[in-house]
Amino acid sequence: MAARTLLDKLWDAHVVKAATASTPGILYVDLHLIHEVTSPQAFAELRARGLNVRCPERTLATLDHSTPTAPFDDLGQPVYASEEAAAQVAELEKNCAQFGIRLNGWNSDHRGIVHVIGPELGATQPGMTIVCGDSHTSTHGAFGALAFGIGTTEVGHVLATQCLLQQKPKSLAIHVDGELPANCSAKDLVLHIIGQIGVNGGTGHVIEYRGRAIQALSMEQRMTVCNMSIEAGARAGLIAPDQVTYDYLRERPYAPRGEDWDKAVRYWNSLASDADAKYDRVVHVDASRVRPTVTYGTHPGMVVALDAAVPAPASLQERRALEYMQVEAGKPLAGTAVDVVFVGSCTNSRLSDLRDAAAVLRGRSLAPRVRMLVVPGSLAIKHEAEREGLDQVFRAAGAEWREPGCSMCIAMNGDLAKPGQLVVSTSNRNFEGRQGPGARTVLASPAVAAASAVAGCVADPQSLLQEQAA
Repeated sequence: MAARTLLDKLWDAHVVKAATASTPGILYVDLHLIHEVTSPQAFAELRARGLNVRCPERTLATLDHSTPTAPFDDLGQPVYASEEAAAQVAELEKNCAQFGIRLNGWNSDHRGIVHVIGPELGATQPGMTIVCGDSHTSTHGAFGALAFGIGTTEVGHVLATQCLLQQKPKSLAIHVDGELPANCSAKDLVLHIIGQIGVNGGTGHVIEYRGRAIQALSMEQRMTVCNMSIEAGARAGLIAPDQVTYDYLRERPYAPRGEDWDKAVRYWNSLASDADAKYDRVVHVDASRVRPTVTYGTHPGMVVALDAAVPAPASLQERRALEYMQVEAGKPLAGTAVDVVFVGSCTNSRLSDLRDAAAVLRGRSLAPRVRMLVVPGSLAIKHEAEREGLDQVFRAAGAEWREPGCSMCIAMNGDLAKPGQLVVSTSNRNFEGRQGPGARTVLASPAVAAASAVAGCVADPQSLLQEQAA
């Protein structure tokens, strides 16, 4: 047999019917993640056709996009931003009850962002195919799973058949060699990569991240990298499973146990790309060249090192982006006034992200007029952060400690910025109005976000952390 990539192995293991020159193939789906926004129409189609959910045991639901993150009311009930948001949640609750699907709802200890709870529960595992009606499903590729977002119509297809019509993407290997500097995070790394290959650099491909710098990342850091693969245009992101993966998954609620665990690990160890496997494209990235990195425009490829000058616009689109962002070419973004800081989203809402933000905020206060929201990715993360006292650090600094949810990442739940306000955000997209009509977004790491909240302007956290060390 010819040498195969990780993508080849995952694809071959799930093909139900091979593609032809004129028709896509049929791919089996191991895990289907759903939430309240992209599933109602799919369930309505099932009812209209008199169909059942084919494999409810392979479907996992949660509440995240429209759910309020503000404290509950005096009766312990969520306060929705709109009737539409409340209706979306109620519809998912009804659909899951009718079709026998596990729902991590308001009464669940495992409620949270869909791409946070999947790994947290151990439902996400190496070797799987995983889909969700959400583009950042690529997050789960950090475990060596082929994970990608699908449309609402496709959500209905998977519910009814547990399969999808798919054409196999091409493979793109991104070798990240060298060592990531100590003052840089996985968010800095992935922004740097997107800046290097561009927002269309991965189009038509699945990216496999390889190399010493990737192997050195924790699982939470790997999830951040894979999460943003879609921002480079890729269908998915992949990292081969290794001991770091297994240590993370062991004893998780849905992970295999006993002999099943040993058998699973033997299989997972076989998934790594063969030594002489060929990729359709190969890109090399030097991790030692990464610096704290932020976006300055209106897509995630418009990135710059924090202390470097914003480049001159090379197109009308880039000129419009600078005008919208009120950013001047030739000057660094550092020092730009900040109105709102958001720490959260499926990119950076895990415990390590909250620890990074708290390390900068500890013993300090937010700058006047800066609002900061800290939104944990799940209820489990919220409780662990509170056990560690991180919530007290945030509150003492003047930040808002919220309930789990997608929050300001997509601003569907009432958490949004005002027109013209500049948001330093740990989320994954900086499109015009993404965080509220007229709002301007700078993507950054949790440490840079926290430092910006303290300084009142886009700021490097290194000087603050050095002060604490001294």
